[in-house]
Amino acid sequence: MATPSDQLPPGWEAEWDATHQRYLFIETQTGHTQWEPPSAGSAGLGPVPTGSPQPTHSHTKRRQYAAGQTQAYYGDTATDPGYGAQAPGLQANLQPQGPLFTPGLVAENQFAAQQSQPGAPGQPGYYGQGEPEYINGPAFNQQPQYGQAPVDALANQFGAMGMGQKQLQLFTTNLLTSPPEPRDLQRPPPEIRLPPNSCISPSPTANADPSYCRSTINAIPTTSSLLTKSKLPLALVLTPYRSLDEGEDPVPLVTDTVIARCRRCRTYINPYVQFIDGGNRWRCCMCNMTNEVPQLFDWDQVRNQPGDRWARAELNHSCVEFVAPTEYMVRPPQPAVYVFLIDVSHTAVQSGMVATATRTILENLDRIPDEDERTKIAIICYDVSLYFFSMTPGSTESSMLVVSDIDDVFLPKPNDLLVNIAEARASLEALLGKIGDMFQENSIIGSALGPALQAGFKLMAPIGGKIIVLSSTLPSVGPGALKNREDPKILGTAKESACLPHYTSGQTYYYPAFNAGRTEDAIKFAHEFGEVLATPIMLEAVMRVRASRGLRMAAFHGNFFVRSTDLLAMPAVPQDQSYAIEVQIEEAITTPFVVFQTAVLHTTCYGERRIRVITMALPTTTNLSEVFASADQIAITTFFANKAVERSLTHKLEDSRDYVFQKLVELLVSYKTSMTSSGAGASAQLAISDNLKMLPVLVLGLLKNVGIRQSAQIPPDIRAYSQALLTSLPSQQLIPYLYPSFYSLHNMPPEAGTIGEEGVILPPLLPLTSERLERHGLFLIEDGQTIFLWVGRDAVPQLVQDVFDLPSYDVLRGGKTTLRTLENPFSQRVNAIIQKIRESRRGVYHPHLYIVKEDGEPPLRLWALSMLIQDRADMLPSYQQFISSLKDKVNVM
Repeated sequence: MATPSDQLPPGWEAEWDATHQRYLFIETQTGHTQWEPPSAGSAGLGPVPTGSPQPTHSHTKRRQYAAGQTQAYYGDTATDPGYGAQAPGLQANLQPQGPLFTPGLVAENQFAAQQSQPGAPGQPGYYGQGEPEYINGPAFNQQPQYGQAPVDALANQFGAMGMGQKQLQLFTTNLLTSPPEPRDLQRPPPEIRLPPNSCISPSPTANADPSYCRSTINAIPTTSSLLTKSKLPLALVLTPYRSLDEGEDPVPLVTDTVIARCRRCRTYINPYVQFIDGGNRWRCCMCNMTNEVPQLFDWDQVRNQPGDRWARAELNHSCVEFVAPTEYMVRPPQPAVYVFLIDVSHTAVQSGMVATATRTILENLDRIPDEDERTKIAIICYDVSLYFFSMTPGSTESSMLVVSDIDDVFLPKPNDLLVNIAEARASLEALLGKIGDMFQENSIIGSALGPALQAGFKLMAPIGGKIIVLSSTLPSVGPGALKNREDPKILGTAKESACLPHYTSGQTYYYPAFNAGRTEDAIKFAHEFGEVLATPIMLEAVMRVRASRGLRMAAFHGNFFVRSTDLLAMPAVPQDQSYAIEVQIEEAITTPFVVFQTAVLHTTCYGERRIRVITMALPTTTNLSEVFASADQIAITTFFANKAVERSLTHKLEDSRDYVFQKLVELLVSYKTSMTSSGAGASAQLAISDNLKMLPVLVLGLLKNVGIRQSAQIPPDIRAYSQALLTSLPSQQLIPYLYPSFYSLHNMPPEAGTIGEEGVILPPLLPLTSERLERHGLFLIEDGQTIFLWVGRDAVPQLVQDVFDLPSYDVLRGGKTTLRTLENPFSQRVNAIIQKIRESRRGVYHPHLYIVKEDGEPPLRLWALSMLIQDRADMLPSYQQFISSLKDKVNVM
């Protein structure tokens, strides 16, 4: 009996579809499927006609591949990978304010006209998945179908050429005539426009939120040569354990321990896989491997009845957590362990650090995560000796054991040094209440921090956990002793080294010139330390990032230890810590989209082994203009900050600055050469895509940051702490650290400082230049670490009275302060703004507030003015000078 396959053109075959009782026609080269019999010229025709019934992916034929053969993406032609430019006539209606920028054809006088084009990358509502409308709710063994938008005749013609998918539009800006606009930094990243039918879920959370994972490029070049031509870095910025915003739903938790993974590449099932064979198998979105669906995947274990597959969290959410079964455990989940190492040398005691620290631990014992009452705690004090404390459960008594042999550290007692908080609560409280008094008269100067760390490690080694070090002086005796680094002759030179330990995935907090006698110092330290104690931590964690075929994780930046080529070990993972991972394109990518998946196996501080999985899908492109249009300036800056710090440690500070500057120049040269009519010749313009127009000022902010700034006046501890922030802060906190927020308060709009739909309303942001300062004004400048209230010398007495409760500017004192809320509306609004700023960003930081008088102390004035990074300062250029130097470099290259 003849079958349709006998009459098909070459390259096609037919497969009987039992569900629809008709033949499905398959193009064997691409995997394209359609219901209509193909004609002789049908090969590669692109989209199925609009009126045709749409096949479900569950009937797509699986092809066999020889070893080493490139694997193709399967799906209908709605997933065509091409992103060619649309015809200008089609786009004219979208651009009423001026002609479309055409690469290689633009006239230089078009720059200004395009700065305010509607629909530019970064406009409100710009972030999205670009997926078609979800039409029908699928049966449990079917993949959901998506409607196809009407396609006109021209788009049908372009379908065969890979031009059916609307690409990101590119808008060019002239940096010489387009000053930085701070509000641009608050816009979402360029839209992720995935091909239709890429995702099996209509959920808006099916792709990763930028706060968890963002890429420097949101349309991945298909070849390494295209990426190299763009000069854009390809990297991921991850914050896998970010804290939740107020009112935000927690990460969905899959509790049935049914975990579906690809048997070849070990990818976790996610919204970008395909179900085939009536839903009994699924095809991996990374390696195309066909896998069996687990038997209990469609079973509701809570109700003990068949479940709704399409309601499973892992098919609808990009970020999920699985409760890990026993095969993911080397041993049962261990209790959380906290070992406190407290410096009790003369300096630490006299500064008030010891008393403040012990009081903060005591006051926050109930906030330390201990829901299962298994959490353990130990306290070791140290100067040039080690002081252990044995706490007897059920008693208020404790005894101190002194170990003076710091060259061969040992534990003086086998038990009662590491105790259960709940069982030894009474003795723990009593001990914390008297440590300050025990060492009040201590006159010993010196620090055996190295031996103390060895002791803490020995104490917790069988279990693991978190060591919290409180230190006020340079380690001076025993292993790990350091020499004084405060040599002014080497500051700012290649001999200055500030590599803080980061291999244990820890954090660093720095309190320069701490004095608990100053209320502000004590409040800041107690607040931040208390928040650290209360924050959930993840223990015994390992992290791996997987990607589609052709992509490889090439380098890793952040606080962790690289255990193998791509496995990152993190003994204790704090919240809101960021990591940057460089990605390399090893071979040509043939799929219309790629997938990145981050998996972190960890033990919660409540004793449960879990796997957090974060999945991000990005389209691919062969179009250089779309690569530029999809670039994320926030992610690029975060990556540059990590690279700059790494280079300062492996080379020298000057190399660090040169590296970042040169990368920016290369990017601008590539854009001018490829995307403007100037080509390789000199130009009076300095062109960049609109979505990258804040990148130069962010790079300038990085070059002026104390972490890598050219200066001989920065103490090494300050520089080292700044570098720790540059490599660990999530983008939400890093960007204001590089480009601070600047507000005018004396003339702010009436709604500023009042409650709106999203809490306290902030005043409009100002560009970071002193040209905006007024002699009669009140201004606020903040970078997430410090807040300055700048008071002009001609501020009217009523303003000073309303804000500071003082009669005039002359009696106002500058410096660190606590601003009281007074009985007047303006004071209440100013304090509400300060409180909003302190609470709005993730993390535990409680910024100090400084009053800065225009004619006040020069060091404080210069510190505040250094945040206005668009001004010239010391040997560092203004923004205009910086842009001019960039233009000169670009025209020379």
